[in-house]
Amino acid sequence: MNFQNTNKTIKVVLSVGDESGIGPEIILKALCSNEIPENIDFTIVGSKKNLQNTYKNLRSLGLKKLANPENFKIHDLEISSSDNDPKLTFGNSSFQYLIKAIEIVKQYHNSALVTGPICKKSWSLAGHYFSGQTEVLAKSCGAKNVGMLFTAKSPITGWRFNTLLATTHIPLSEVPKKLTTELIHSKLDLFKDFCNTYTDKPTLKVAGLNPHAGEEGILGNEEKDWLNDALITWKEKNRGIKLLGPISPDSCWNSSAKAWRNKDAEKHDGILAMYHDQGLIPIKVIAFNYSVNTTIGLPFIRTSPDHGTGFDIAGKGIAQSHSMIEAIKTAVEMTNNSRLLNTH
Repeated sequence: MNFQNTNKTIKVVLSVGDESGIGPEIILKALCSNEIPENIDFTIVGSKKNLQNTYKNLRSLGLKKLANPENFKIHDLEISSSDNDPKLTFGNSSFQYLIKAIEIVKQYHNSALVTGPICKKSWSLAGHYFSGQTEVLAKSCGAKNVGMLFTAKSPITGWRFNTLLATTHIPLSEVPKKLTTELIHSKLDLFKDFCNTYTDKPTLKVAGLNPHAGEEGILGNEEKDWLNDALITWKEKNRGIKLLGPISPDSCWNSSAKAWRNKDAEKHDGILAMYHDQGLIPIKVIAFNYSVNTTIGLPFIRTSPDHGTGFDIAGKGIAQSHSMIEAIKTAVEMTNNSRLLNTH
């Protein structure tokens, strides 16, 4: 995946996420990294006071490689707090930061959004009933078909590893009920448009839902009853795409592991996973610290680290910022690609 580079200044809006987690820390660590491209116009959306306090705390712990928040544009939002429940306060704040960040990024053509981790439970306590940031983005942008895509660029081979989720943050028991021919077709359409921005004839793979992709109905009926036919009918309408599947989930990502490590290995352009953990487990194992969550189908590029809030290590100065660095780099790389922007 070779995106076109330009010298245009890109605006990157950073939403800090839940401030009781590691979001502020990894942002301050990432912004001073020499891996971040130059000529980026950053705006941070969050509490300036919290960022300043985070900086002072990390410095007191002996950390020296940090971005000073005084040197960055901060859209300072001070959200009223709840005396009874700090989680409610942080949940409401992180939600409002996201809403404001979306509002800002919509105002600029050459811009991207990078979001810090949030806590879904805290959002719920604050009365914001969304299963994740992806769903808020879709609603805010009026986007009917969006996809949660996890992407990672191999530091060994330069190959970009893409896994799209057919379903996102829902209970496992709900997955078979949500999966339909129409849903699979819509996600493959989205995936095709994404992949066509960097290759004319992409190769896509589809993981089966059941162990061994159902083993012809012995281990589950979804593949036999409708998924096989769904893939056949989609292929008939998209003859320029090489589509493989449904493939047994326990071997579907073997080729990804090989392509990540070996320049001569056979490459593919993406895998469609049926549910969240089916896709996330292999990508985190294969591309640990390099994978990035991105939302495709929006009018702008949005990326995020592939991890959560890290409440247990917040404030200790030990949070790894590599995924945030990759999220910023990926946002810039994708935004530089005019072909990609034209499809979203």
